[in-house]
Amino acid sequence: MKLSSQIKLQIEDILKSSVKSMESISGGCISESYKLETNSGETFFLKLNKNNPKDMFVKEAHGLNELYKAKTIRVPQAVHSDDSFILIEYIKPGNKSINFYRDFGRKFAEMHKYYGENFGFYEDNYIGSNIQVNLPGEAEKDNWVKFYFDKRILFQYKLAEKNGYSTKDLALKINLLEDKIEKILSGSEEKPSLLHGDLWGGNYIVDEKGDACLIDPAVYYGNREADLAMTKLFGGFSSEFYSAYIESYPLLPGCDYRENIYKLYHVLNHLNLFGRGYYSQTIALIDFYIK
Repeated sequence: MKLSSQIKLQIEDILKSSVKSMESISGGCISESYKLETNSGETFFLKLNKNNPKDMFVKEAHGLNELYKAKTIRVPQAVHSDDSFILIEYIKPGNKSINFYRDFGRKFAEMHKYYGENFGFYEDNYIGSNIQVNLPGEAEKDNWVKFYFDKRILFQYKLAEKNGYSTKDLALKINLLEDKIEKILSGSEEKPSLLHGDLWGGNYIVDEKGDACLIDPAVYYGNREADLAMTKLFGGFSSEFYSAYIESYPLLPGCDYRENIYKLYHVLNHLNLFGRGYYSQTIALIDFYIK
């Protein structure tokens, strides 16, 4: 791809160096990704997407900055973000170290010990290309059950209605789930942890030292079980990851039972992003609790 002259000049002004080369990097689901080298010898990661919501890259940069505050797992630093692109520190890829998953699990647990004052985040952001609503109402700031149902499950359900993916059966099951949500999440009360928000196998990379590096966050402060449930939805994490996590930060009783309620948010999001292929999985996750 050839950069538009306007973006090229903007990047060169930001970096105070001319662009020497660009190399396409595969793996992105939404944006085009490139390794960019300058004549001063520096290397950066560039993402472009003309079809993104205008503030998506800015929100991504804010999420990376928030994860960086925990100073546990490596996070690439955002150099610049605007409506057109995001420019990030380039992480040279490497091979997984011998203790990769154990180190990853331990560091992920330590990241979850970085707490917020309340549930949510100071701004809404994105989960994929869908809005993720993070601004809590007064009743939701200190009430995880209400925050999670209203801002995660109910929001995605209403989006499914708007997109034409809902049915009378799904509507009925969501109502039944709302009646049971307090009981489902009872006993899981904890302080709001810093969450990556969308951690699956494609949202971490391996750096030159063989360690995990977090990318593409959907950051907010919430119950850490939600982060762990997402890691189990599509695989990509070994048993050592989870055992090391639990050794560092034990989970509360009943976490296995609550796992499906947290998977539900992401499956609903996939229903809205990719269509009816995720409908039956949505129903099955709800039925786990209401049947």
